Amino acid sequence: MNNMAYTNSPLVSYTKLSPNHSGQRTHSIDRITPHCVVGQCSVETLGNIFLPTSRQASSNYGIGVDGRVGMYVEEKNRSWCSSSAANDQRAVTIECASDTTEPYAFKDVVYQTLIKLCMDICKRNGKTKLLWLGDKTKTLGYTPKPDEMVLTVHRWFANKSCPGDWMYARMGDLASKVTAALGGTPSEQKQLYRVRKTWSDSKSQKGAYRVLANAKACADKNPGYSVFDSDGKAVYTSGNGAAVVNGDDTFKVRVSVPDLNIRCGPGTNYAATGRFTGAGVFTITAVQSGQGSSSGWGKLKSGAGWIALDYAKRV
Repeated sequence: MNNMAYTNSPLVSYTKLSPNHSGQRTHSIDRITPHCVVGQCSVETLGNIFLPTSRQASSNYGIGVDGRVGMYVEEKNRSWCSSSAANDQRAVTIECASDTTEPYAFKDVVYQTLIKLCMDICKRNGKTKLLWLGDKTKTLGYTPKPDEMVLTVHRWFANKSCPGDWMYARMGDLASKVTAALGGTPSEQKQLYRVRKTWSDSKSQKGAYRVLANAKACADKNPGYSVFDSDGKAVYTSGNGAAVVNGDDTFKVRVSVPDLNIRCGPGTNYAATGRFTGAGVFTITAVQSGQGSSSGWGKLKSGAGWIALDYAKRV
């Protein structure tokens, strides 16, 4: 039995303890697992969700839509959150209020609170570094050093999107911000450059390279492909960067938000046209990676411009 003296976060402003947990952990805390709620809900609502024993689910903490922190299972106890007993025995689990559709984006106040909460968890558990290794096999096979905390994600243990593509693309940013605030120095992590159509389209991956030049060469052989770093940022795009989709290969997307900006080019570094798509179905004729979107930018068939595919669902 692990006899470590566990504590709880002083950032908690609301507590409703859930009966859904396995009692005291059998492994010391060396992981943090952020989740997306799939709902812009409050810490009180989360507490009500986790209260019934019929739910068979819980998390250690939750961050509400307003950035407040709730506690549902004390840190000393194993929550039922990640579809993995082994992970939850050693991880502090955090449910974060999010949009209800992909990429399940968090509001900025929620993300900023997540950074602070991870800092606090690391500090109280004697860690000075938070690591994102970006790969399931590598992470689960890694033995953290005494001063290291490791990030894991729910999608590694179940057929789920959790924590959503929005948060998944920011795991590296979360790790670096927390480590910097703790005064630690990032451990040597060998960068992997992945060649894909878009960061979220892992099935399109052509390869992963430690040498950037090799990744670029692969992208050049595959028009429309880009090179992404371990944080999901596009660092190179083949040719003119556009994966032109011709004839029967064009596809339609459904936009559910009423105010999705149309931009002059594929990225937030391009000016907005001043027009919005409105909610509806639109035809995409080209896809390109670019600043401000983890899912890529789609060129509208109408010629009006480009939209971030983070906010569109293929139909």
